[in-house]
Amino acid sequence: MNLILDTDIGSDVDDALALAVIIGSPELHLAGISTVYGNTQLRAQLARRYLRIAQQNTSLPVAPGLETTRSGAEIWWAGHEGGLFDDLDDEDVTGDAIHLLTTTAARHAGEIDVLAIGPLTNIAAALDADPAFETNVRRLVIMGGDFSVESRRAEHNIRCDIAAAKRVFSSRLPIVIGGLDLTLKVKLSYEDVQTIARSGPYGEVLAAEIDVWWKYNDARNREQFNSPHDPILALWIAKPNLFLTTQADVRIDDEGHTLDTANPDGNVTILDVLRAETIQEEIVTRVVTASNPVAASQRGDAR
Repeated sequence: MNLILDTDIGSDVDDALALAVIIGSPELHLAGISTVYGNTQLRAQLARRYLRIAQQNTSLPVAPGLETTRSGAEIWWAGHEGGLFDDLDDEDVTGDAIHLLTTTAARHAGEIDVLAIGPLTNIAAALDADPAFETNVRRLVIMGGDFSVESRRAEHNIRCDIAAAKRVFSSRLPIVIGGLDLTLKVKLSYEDVQTIARSGPYGEVLAAEIDVWWKYNDARNREQFNSPHDPILALWIAKPNLFLTTQADVRIDDEGHTLDTANPDGNVTILDVLRAETIQEEIVTRVVTASNPVAASQRGDAR
C-alpha cells in the first residue's frame, strides 16, 4: 500500500513513532515524506536521520514544505526539535513538498494514501497547485480534531492553521480522521518505552526522544506514559479492522473545532477503537520491528 507521510516531525515524539509504525508495517510502502510547519528544513533533515538510523532507503524523497501557515497564525515551536543531534546539516534534503505530494499522487493515481499528522498547510497548497490531487489521492488520513460528545476541543493540528483545514475539509478528498477523543484512549506505558529502547538503534533514539518530550511536558514526566496520537492513524492504514468507523460531513469553525454531522454518504470517515489494548500492543510490536535493522531490511527487499 503506497503512502506519503506529511509531518511536523520533531516536536511531539509521536511523529517519529508514526514513522516507526510505517517502517515496521509490511502492509505499507513509504513513497515519500513531506514536512510542514515551522523550520521544515530541520524537520526534513531529522526525518532523513531517522530513516538512516533505521537503515531504510536513503534515496527516499524527503522534501521540506511550507513554513508559514495559510491563516497567518504564529508558529508554535517547542525548542527541542533535533536537539539530540549536532550534525543534522549533514543530511541532504532537497525538493519541494508540494511538488512531491502532487507528482507522487499523480504517479500512483487512485492507489496512494496521504497520512497528514501535522497542520494541513501542505495539503491545502497541494489542492490549490493541482486540481487532480483531489482525485489522485485515494484517501487523506488525518490525525486531528476532536469528536468528543462533550467538551470538544480545538485540536493542535487543526487549530494551528484553521484556514488550511477549512480548505481541506471543503474539498472532495476522501478523508479518514482520528481525533483526540480516539487517540487519548491509548497510552504507551513506561514498560512499553523500555521495550522500545531495547529493540535496536532506532528504538534507542525513540526512547531518548520520548524522554525529551516527558521533560518538556511536566505532566507526562510525572505520570510516565506517552500518548501515541499519530501512530494510531498509521496503524489504521495497515490494520483498519481494528477500528470502528462512522461516516459524516465535517466542517471547521473559526476557532478550529471539528463539527460533524452523521451522513452515510459523507466524505469523512471518523475513527474509534474496538480495544485500546490491542492498538497499544500493535504499535509497540511494529515500532520494535522497525528498530531491528535486519528484519526491516529483509522486509524492504521483499517488497
